[in-house]
Amino acid sequence: MITCEETKIEDHDWMAALKKSVKMLHFGRWEEKEAAAREMKRLAAEDVTRRRTMAEFGVIPPLVAMVGSEVAAAHQRLAVQVLIELANASFTNKALMVEAGILSRLPKNLSLLEETDKREFAELLLSISGLANSQFPLNSSRIIPTVVCILESSSSIETEELCLSTLYNLSSVFDSAPTLISTGIVTSLMKLASVKETSEKSLATLGNLVVTSAGRKALEQNPTVPEGLIEIMTWEEKPKCQELSAYILMILAHQSSLQRQKMAKAGIVQVLLEVALLGSPLAQKRALKLLQWFKDERQTRMGPHSGPLQVGRIAMGSPLSKEDAEQGKRMMTKIVNQSLYKNMETITRRANGAAGDASKLKALVVSTSSKSLPY
Repeated sequence: MITCEETKIEDHDWMAALKKSVKMLHFGRWEEKEAAAREMKRLAAEDVTRRRTMAEFGVIPPLVAMVGSEVAAAHQRLAVQVLIELANASFTNKALMVEAGILSRLPKNLSLLEETDKREFAELLLSISGLANSQFPLNSSRIIPTVVCILESSSSIETEELCLSTLYNLSSVFDSAPTLISTGIVTSLMKLASVKETSEKSLATLGNLVVTSAGRKALEQNPTVPEGLIEIMTWEEKPKCQELSAYILMILAHQSSLQRQKMAKAGIVQVLLEVALLGSPLAQKRALKLLQWFKDERQTRMGPHSGPLQVGRIAMGSPLSKEDAEQGKRMMTKIVNQSLYKNMETITRRANGAAGDASKLKALVVSTSSKSLPY
């Protein structure tokens, strides 16, 4: 058990080490600055209180200056590593980095860096992007091109996921959408959405962008839409991806006869039926809503209030009204009665790995057509 006296000695030792490192960082030669940064990395990794104390000693501005230095790549890399530690769980330290000019100090040729360096820069930018949803004035126009550059030049799934998380944070701010879309990021996101390892984060960012007029237009013009999104809805082992894909399709289909026609030609109804029967509860709700619109399409033009509410940002779990729920149940029962006999064998084979026998199929048909599906 550590005694009070031992704690005091330890605190004195680390404070002495910090003061020595701060002096070397500010006034030492490059070799001394590098040694100081190594010691700071060690100290910063130990405790959040120490990270805050280090910032109070003014270590962030000289570290930011090292990031922008071209003296040696090793110095730059070490400074980034220390800043990553200092940013961990400290809003104030992140803000101090931005105020010290970190976004303008980033290398302009990040695509030429080694993969390890790209990952570390991506990790630092992800941490800083956490300021996006705060009152701090983060200039996203400086950070977005850098993140996109790393994303499009990286060959590492880990680095791509870091970049996608950063883009999601930035896309959650409405004013960032035009800058994001101007980079052509929608094309990259749709490509990454087709890869199961990076699909969920890509779709989440697209979900933030599609509720803006520019984002919706960019998606409508993408050659892989809607086919790519419909394909994702068949991923039974990726329920979150199904839910996000269905959400994006709902926004695109809302009050757009052209998009609904493209979706119908791409075979969306069959996929929606399968999701409505076998998907997660939220995916089922969205599939049922889309099916309702396609049913209405055959009878009359969609009315102005039959689509999803535009809520500004992704409302993933918004509950439906009781009236909508009852209408969806009645509609789905009718559709199932009409379509289930010819589709059920395919659906059950996908769900269970093999086709059931005739008695099991008949029991499933009777059970599904006689019970109300969740909406």
